Amino acid sequence: MTVDQAAYAIPVRLDIDAHAADFSRAMAHLDKAATKELDRAGIDPLLRELIRIRASQLNGCAYCIDMHTKDARAAGESEQRIYALPAWQETPFFTDRERAALALTESITLAAQTHVPAEDFDRAAAVFSAAELGALVSLIVTINAWNAIGVSTRAWLPGSYQP
Repeated sequence: MTVDQAAYAIPVRLDIDAHAADFSRAMAHLDKAATKELDRAGIDPLLRELIRIRASQLNGCAYCIDMHTKDARAAGESEQRIYALPAWQETPFFTDRERAALALTESITLAAQTHVPAEDFDRAAAVFSAAELGALVSLIVTINAWNAIGVSTRAWLPGSYQP
C-alpha cells in the first residue's frame, strides 16, 4: 500500500531562496565554511550526518531528516544506527566519541532549555581536540539554522532531495 502523497501535501509557506536570495546564499556559504572546518579537523563524514540527523529530529525538520538520512546511507551508514539514533543513549551502537558529539548536539540544539551544561561540553572536550570541537560547534549551529529555516518556511519539500 502506498501513501497518497497528494492527500498529505505540505504547502510551502515561503520560498526563502527566491524572497531572501542574499540570505540564502549566505547560508550556503556558512554551510561550506562549516564543511571546510570539518574537513580540516578530520571529522568523520558518518559522524557529520549523525549530527545533522539528530539535530533535525529534535527540531522536527522533515526535509533535513530526509536529506541527511539519504546522505548517511550513501556514505555507508547502517540502517540500524540511523533507526536507533533517537535512542542513542540506550544502545551499544555508538562509540564514545559519537556519544559525546551526540550529547553536545542535543545540548546545543536545545540550548534554550539546557544552556549547554558543562558536563556535555566537557565530555566532548575529553575526546575531541579544540579544532575538532570548533568544527563540531560550527556544524551544529549550521544545521540548526537550516532546520529553523526549513521548519518555519517549509521552503523545501520532504522527499524532493536526491543525493
